[in-house]
Amino acid sequence: MTVKALYFRWAWTTIAAIAVFAVLAYVDLKLKAETGWGTVDLQKVWTANGVRAITIAWLARRDAAMAGFNLGFDYLFMPLYGFAFYYGTIAARLAFAPKPGGFRRIMTLLAAVPLAGAIFDCVENALETAMFVGTPTDQLAAISYAATNAKMTCFYIGAAMSLLGLVGVFVKRKAEPAPPP
Repeated sequence: MTVKALYFRWAWTTIAAIAVFAVLAYVDLKLKAETGWGTVDLQKVWTANGVRAITIAWLARRDAAMAGFNLGFDYLFMPLYGFAFYYGTIAARLAFAPKPGGFRRIMTLLAAVPLAGAIFDCVENALETAMFVGTPTDQLAAISYAATNAKMTCFYIGAAMSLLGLVGVFVKRKAEPAPPP
């Protein structure tokens, strides 16, 4: 992949991820304003009773469709932020580890972290949806909570690496001196 193609993919996935996130945030804030609980709040509970309290609040106000929309629409956000951060990490690798070596291998490994985060996000949403439409259990809630924490760790690493990639785009490296004749 050329550098130009990398930057293009990075730009469009980032812009699309921001747009999708804006929709998710709007719906979540509206849901929280109407019921007292948003889908982000669902990510923070680790017990079946906590999940039940949130779903009862949504169902009592007939806002379950809004919650379901957010849980489903999040599946569009997952690959967008995962690949945006992946491309950002590859851009950071190009800028700060252009030559083969240990640091470049670490940067390559770090590029996979946001993609793993998107997978943890899928697990989290699948478990939340299963508890929302079925019977929540403490075990499912705890696994969902653990997936949320893993997702957020991967998300922050991806965001940091993507910011490093952005710095690398604007920081000019010094040219290496020519070898002696």
